Amino acid sequence: QVQLAESGGGLVQAGGSLNLSCAASGSIVSINAMGWYRQAPGAQRELVAAITSGGSTNYATSVKGRFTISRDTTKNTVNLQMNSLKPEDTAVYYCNADIWPRGRYTSLPYWGQGTQVTVSS
Repeated sequence: QVQLAESGGGLVQAGGSLNLSCAASGSIVSINAMGWYRQAPGAQRELVAAITSGGSTNYATSVKGRFTISRDTTKNTVNLQMNSLKPEDTAVYYCNADIWPRGRYTSLPYWGQGTQVTVSS
């Protein structure tokens, strides 16, 4: 059984920083892209940042220059360093990974349970 476990959310004042971490565990053959999505109340889930197995990154325009995604392929982890946080960054943040689980012939998308990030003004 493959699982994604997130940590690091919380409450922070505008201008502050938070670091989110996500670890994949279970019977994993390989992991392709990993990323972070967020969903604010009443809004659709949106991509925040993603990183391929080769280290190429992609960011939402709204977070470029403020957020940094990184991963450790040896530990199956992905991190999101969030700086200069704004109230509009408030949302539930979800870890996502495209994982090839042992016993399957293809990769599948997996999601974490979500972690709340609240930025006060």
